[in-house]
Amino acid sequence: MELHSPSFEHSGPIPARHTCDGANTSPPLSWSGVPAGTSSLALIVDDPDAPDPAAPKRVWVHWLLYNVPPGLHGLGEGGAHSPLPEGASEGLNDSNAPGYEGPCPPIGRHRYFHTLYALDAELPSLGAGARRRDLESAMEGHVLAKAGLMGTYARSRGK
Repeated sequence: MELHSPSFEHSGPIPARHTCDGANTSPPLSWSGVPAGTSSLALIVDDPDAPDPAAPKRVWVHWLLYNVPPGLHGLGEGGAHSPLPEGASEGLNDSNAPGYEGPCPPIGRHRYFHTLYALDAELPSLGAGARRRDLESAMEGHVLAKAGLMGTYARSRGK
């Protein structure tokens, strides 16, 4: 399985429009090679460099999306601020809000991992307050494949 974005290449810089310095819209994503037997897809976007890449203390979750229909081949730009695909649900990001929260690193250049999971089941509703641990627990034993895309972002000085 492969995950891509027309907005940035793997290991490349994420454009400001997808961050707190821009429109804070989720980047467009496309995927291919979803394995046979996939019943749903899940997406986790996170930053393992929080708060400082030189001394990371936690992984910051920027977006949790699950029960994405397996026949879908991508999400358009701003997909988190549009109606979700039918049947899909969002969990809470680490700012305690549903939906996408773009990069906004307080210091240094951070890495942002977009990980797509192909699951052999549709997950039960995790509720409006679902966190990463809830999603990962529900996915346990159901992952058929995963694909990743990593982008970087550093804020301009003076922001």
